[in-house]
Amino acid sequence: MENKNTVGHLVALLTIFIWGTTFISTKILLNDFTPIEILFIRFIMGLIALMVVYPHRMKVKDKKHELLFMGAGLCGVTLYYLLENIALTFTMASNVGVICSLAPFFTAILTYLFLKDEPLRINFFIGFVVSMVGICLISFSGTSNFQLNPLGDLLAVGATIVWALYSVLTRKISNYGYNTIQITRRFFFYGTLFMIPSLFLFEFKLGLERFADPVNLFNIVFLGLGASALCFVTWNFAVKVLGAIKTSIYIYMIPVITVVTSILVLHEKITSMAAIGTVLTLAGLFVSESKIFLKKKASKQKHNDHAKKAAQV
Repeated sequence: MENKNTVGHLVALLTIFIWGTTFISTKILLNDFTPIEILFIRFIMGLIALMVVYPHRMKVKDKKHELLFMGAGLCGVTLYYLLENIALTFTMASNVGVICSLAPFFTAILTYLFLKDEPLRINFFIGFVVSMVGICLISFSGTSNFQLNPLGDLLAVGATIVWALYSVLTRKISNYGYNTIQITRRFFFYGTLFMIPSLFLFEFKLGLERFADPVNLFNIVFLGLGASALCFVTWNFAVKVLGAIKTSIYIYMIPVITVVTSILVLHEKITSMAAIGTVLTLAGLFVSESKIFLKKKASKQKHNDHAKKAAQV
């Protein structure tokens, strides 16, 4: 069991590392593609890849499970990415980055309310506050002021909540014994299906000639096969092993990885505020995942039990 948990943590780290670098690929592709084109193409590519890797037909054990698959695809693929992309057109990227980093908090609350199988610990909330301070420092290190944009910020909050719902649904589905690749493939199918109406609302064209550019081809393949096909499978596996709350905590690392890759790939300079924010974010992650507070609580409970026994004697 301990080895499986270790694998779960490593897989979550791998997933977040790749997701943290997707900002770079998306930024490059936006020169020739619209957000909806990038989104639809990457998930279609991911769906095809999963069908090739694991072509076995999925046998749904209960019709109610199909509704959960539909809900997960709608939340984790369609709504999350659409709301996030639309939010970016109304508010600053730094606002969206900070607000979407609230995902672990909403995931913890919804998991506790609907599943009740993962108790809320004090170290989670302490780590959350420390990480959020760090993420704010990272996100606003390059801006002169914080600006509220109600519509864009509310859309970003909506994106964060639907991702939390996706995490809860994934955790619930993981208890039914389905293959992780198969359920991810199902999510992608419903996600792209629900995305089709948005193709008529936003600017979308096939434009295959754009893939003749090796840079475009590499980045869309990276997003489709790496960030979508591989990462959703590994993330769903991590949620299955570690639980929705513990896995979601790794989301704190995304801004840190984005900062590092921006320095290495885009040659951006890191500010002292961003450096401090990086340290605080990692510290918050450590506190959230640590068992120090749990041990103290267990020790206190053990002391109280001994005291009660002594009183009875």
